[in-house]
Amino acid sequence: MTETLDATDWAILREVQSEGRVAFTELARRVNLSASATKERVRRLEEAGVITGYRADVDLERTGYGVLAVVRLKYPGPGTRHEPLRRLLEARPEILECLRTTGDDCYVLKVATTSMGHLEEVVDELAAFGSTTTNLVLSRPLPLRGPRPPGPTAS
Repeated sequence: MTETLDATDWAILREVQSEGRVAFTELARRVNLSASATKERVRRLEEAGVITGYRADVDLERTGYGVLAVVRLKYPGPGTRHEPLRRLLEARPEILECLRTTGDDCYVLKVATTSMGHLEEVVDELAAFGSTTTNLVLSRPLPLRGPRPPGPTAS
């Protein structure tokens, strides 16, 4: 089910995506609502599944995971069972994100490792499921961000 969001909902989403630990009183000030109305709006967005959780952004290099790569995985053919791969994805903490895609590649994975040797180990394990292509990430000119309101004037 798609939730209909108004300008205030989008303002709340923008604020909590940039600062998930903002106090309700401060959030209310930023979106021009009372604290109780803001708290109710956030609760409604959570219950509707629009807000699915709150996370901390972590600097990978400062945690020792300075090698970031994108690994594309192509399964050998149609009808391949994907459950063994899903178990590996859950078991390997180095795999930060996995997208199932259309096109030549079946999966695109974001992988963070401590070294090139560590990356090689992860890629070798993934290669048991099909052919892989690995690209090292040099920088992140646009870090992960959340959705913005639709339309040409979205900012």
